[in-house]
Amino acid sequence: MQINRRGFFKVCAGGMAGTTLAALGFAPTEAMASVRQYKLLRAKETRNNCTYCSVGCGVLMYSLGDGAKNAKPAIYHIEGDPDHPVSRGSLCPKGAGLVDYIHSEGRLKHPEYRAPGSDKWQRISWDDAIDRIARLMKADRDANFERVNAKGTVVNRWLTTGMLCSSAASNETGILDQKFARSLGMIAIDCQARLCHGPTVAALAPTFGRGAMTNNWVDIKNANLIIVMGGNAAEAHPVGFKWAVEAKTHNDAKLIVVDPRFNRSAAVADLYAPIRAGSDAAFLLGIINYLITHDKIQHEYVKSYTSASLIVREDFGFDEGLFSGYNADARQYDKTSWNYELDANGFAKRDMTLTHPRCVWNLLKNHVARYTPEMVVSLCGTPAHHYEEICRSLAETSAPDKTATFMYALGWTHHTNGAQIIRAAAMIQLLLGNIGMAGGGVNALRGHSNIQGYTDLGLLSLNLPGYMPLPSEKQTDLKTYLKQITPDALLPDQVNYWKNTPKFFISMMKSFYGDHAQADNQWGYEWLPKWDRSYDVMMQTELMVEGKMHGYIVQGFNPLAAFSNKNKATEALSKLKYMVVIDPLATETSTFWQNHGEFNEVDSASIQTEVFRLPSSCFAEENGSIANSGRWLQWHWAAAEPPAEALHDGKILGKLLMRLRELYREEGGVCPEPLMNINWNYQDPEDPTPEEIARESNGMALADIYDDKGTLILKKGQQLADFSQLRDDGTTSSFCWIYAGSWTEKGNQMANRDNSDAGLGATPGWAWCWPQNRRILYNRASADLQGKPWDSKRKLLEWNGQKWQGIDVPDFAATVPPGKDTMPFIMLPEGVARLFSVDKLVDGPFPEHYEPIETPLDTNPLHPSVVSSPAARLFARDAKTMGKASDFPYVATTYSITELFRHWTKHARINAIIQPEQFVEIGENLAQSKGIKAGDEVKVSCQRGYIKAKAVVTKRIKTLTVAGKAIETVGIPCHWGFEGTTRKGFLANTLTPSVGDANSQTPEFKAFLVNVEKV
Repeated sequence: MQINRRGFFKVCAGGMAGTTLAALGFAPTEAMASVRQYKLLRAKETRNNCTYCSVGCGVLMYSLGDGAKNAKPAIYHIEGDPDHPVSRGSLCPKGAGLVDYIHSEGRLKHPEYRAPGSDKWQRISWDDAIDRIARLMKADRDANFERVNAKGTVVNRWLTTGMLCSSAASNETGILDQKFARSLGMIAIDCQARLCHGPTVAALAPTFGRGAMTNNWVDIKNANLIIVMGGNAAEAHPVGFKWAVEAKTHNDAKLIVVDPRFNRSAAVADLYAPIRAGSDAAFLLGIINYLITHDKIQHEYVKSYTSASLIVREDFGFDEGLFSGYNADARQYDKTSWNYELDANGFAKRDMTLTHPRCVWNLLKNHVARYTPEMVVSLCGTPAHHYEEICRSLAETSAPDKTATFMYALGWTHHTNGAQIIRAAAMIQLLLGNIGMAGGGVNALRGHSNIQGYTDLGLLSLNLPGYMPLPSEKQTDLKTYLKQITPDALLPDQVNYWKNTPKFFISMMKSFYGDHAQADNQWGYEWLPKWDRSYDVMMQTELMVEGKMHGYIVQGFNPLAAFSNKNKATEALSKLKYMVVIDPLATETSTFWQNHGEFNEVDSASIQTEVFRLPSSCFAEENGSIANSGRWLQWHWAAAEPPAEALHDGKILGKLLMRLRELYREEGGVCPEPLMNINWNYQDPEDPTPEEIARESNGMALADIYDDKGTLILKKGQQLADFSQLRDDGTTSSFCWIYAGSWTEKGNQMANRDNSDAGLGATPGWAWCWPQNRRILYNRASADLQGKPWDSKRKLLEWNGQKWQGIDVPDFAATVPPGKDTMPFIMLPEGVARLFSVDKLVDGPFPEHYEPIETPLDTNPLHPSVVSSPAARLFARDAKTMGKASDFPYVATTYSITELFRHWTKHARINAIIQPEQFVEIGENLAQSKGIKAGDEVKVSCQRGYIKAKAVVTKRIKTLTVAGKAIETVGIPCHWGFEGTTRKGFLANTLTPSVGDANSQTPEFKAFLVNVEKV
């Protein structure tokens, strides 16, 4: 019997689904040595996760290959995993095109080399590529390595070569990235988080204690009100957005969307409200003012669980757009006054009556009083009746038995005050009592599949794993470093869990340096590179342009397309001596030196950068774990080998590191100790396995471990059960303390696949969630001081007389009873959440509305003398590229569309067919004034350059009245470029300005000025 796949499913649909494959005729008719027809009988099913957004949808991959010698499996079909608790078998258009990505014509097959001044690639062997790269790196390192700084302090840093790390590779690859880079002394390392959710950590960690999504995707179904603002979940996270629809359908929830465009999320919303791009902080601060003036807050929650009662120092102040301590020449604040008034014991003073004029509550009331509905409507362009309805809807959730949730993404993070926008939303949720609650929270929708994991692993220039900071050159020894980063409690009887920092750090150092890390050498503290300033991607680009950075390793990243100001990025890459690109696909970055006409008009002969293009594996070809935005670490399995000569990222790094070590052993060189002492003791150092790395990430006992009572809890060599077993005496190792518990003596917890619902959609048996498999952070706050849940229908935890128990792991000391002064926010030294963020943000302890650097208003109605953020990252070179409204009168904002994911899916044929050609979106009024019709080609220009695209004329973008001025918005999707299967297009970042968020240096992509002309 011969039957094709469609025919097979027709037969099954006809009632024969239970019939065996053999009975259906799916048995081989003859043995053939040549290429065989696909046979379902031979198909192998492998579980994995989608490689695109942070929903982490489950996929089932079907491959063929009968196991015969030289027969390699090939993936021929991918579908959604119906068992997955979040996706339940669904895939969005991006996920539906995964097979096309795996088999894309853009997949790299062989190492390639581009010589200085050349206009073409030449094939090169792996051995030659690794040897040449290693020699270039060693030469640059030896010539520029800083053993000591000008003051004689040991800093052990190499600043002239940098590394960009992937956002879709596994955590296990990320661990190798971190070890590789730090062993060489690199500080200039970054990952995609710098360009997306950096402001999330900067905002949420100082507010709640951790910088991650507070709840999870499925929990959204428990909300009574869902605010989608600063994101477009239906477009960017379509499968995750089903839980918002579930809340509407089964929980009678109200869905509100606030966005510059009427988008796909708005299409199913109960209320859509337009907003001017760049005015989100004003919108949210106005809501805070509304809640306070209308007495719509959860008083008991606010008084007990927030910093409302704490008294701030007398010298703190705010006047005309500036907080106290501002230095205009340095464009930065002295934050000394942004702190609490302390008593003789070092604890913050409190006024539980909330009457003290300098208690946080009254300072907040005064700060937001300027954000009246009239002012907000004027600044944002939102219709007054819509704004009032949104305020009323949120106010209703101040009742203990109602919850609201915020869903946001890059629409908030991609601003010069992105961290403060997120802070404002977090403060709203605290006032309403919606943190720690089922159906509540501030849900940061991460963009890339494992950007949460790479953030957890500290792959940012000044970070270490588990959200510990890289030491600075001012922290000259381990004692000083630990004293400065380990907080003292700010209120009595608090958990203050960061007091355990020495245990986390020293266990990490044992993972970094193994037996080389000993007490008498400060656990290898000297070998870690010490920073003098941030070396984020904006700084890296600036240093390249200045000729101060010579080498770049680019892994799974496309900086030419992702950095702000593409033309500056081109100039920067052109001044490098060498660049190594590790990627499955042909990216614009790898061919930045090629002339592609208007799309990339460069002179190849004048570009002297040596470029290496190394083919790597993709998600479907590796084992490992990725962390979705809900903090779930999900293990996935490979269904095929990388194509042709492509290698796993870990194998590439392993080969390169081993070659560097070999060169230092044979030839000597500058400060080889950090490189030679890094713990790379894998079974095959050139090809570490994900499983052994994952065990290392979790951590193990290096000696027998006893508890306080002398009871043996771990034998030497056993895996840690959780991070409570970590020690600061060198007897435990753990690469990333928050991942302790992910691979225990019971096995790989990330591979768990029990999707049983424990209640409220909680599935604690599926995968593993940091920290300690806790699914909703701060869940102790879901109950009142007496331990009674605020809402019996949303009960997460309750006190049973001896301990806290419920459907989730308590985010609290399990045996501390209610009635004590110990409060729920255990990662903060106050024990309470911060309405006043003290000195943890560099641009102010309260949010404030500042205009984008390129403002359409040329002023700020709140404080005309301080128009834009006074602490935003802005280099003098970039300040000259900023445009004015007189020349560029329209506000532009970038966004993503469902069918494409950044610059990856344009390599997948089906996605390229669906969205083949670049377009921009303009409103009807602007189109009419410019004589532009749908389908016309238009030129969108700014001070930095221009792009051309087809015009989509739409009702979805309205003219807004802002401060009495008509404001038009231009929507710019960001997916096209000069590589891939789609038609060639312009990189959208040609238009975006080089200015960054003050806290995270994440660039502004969402509010800048352009002009539009018909071509």
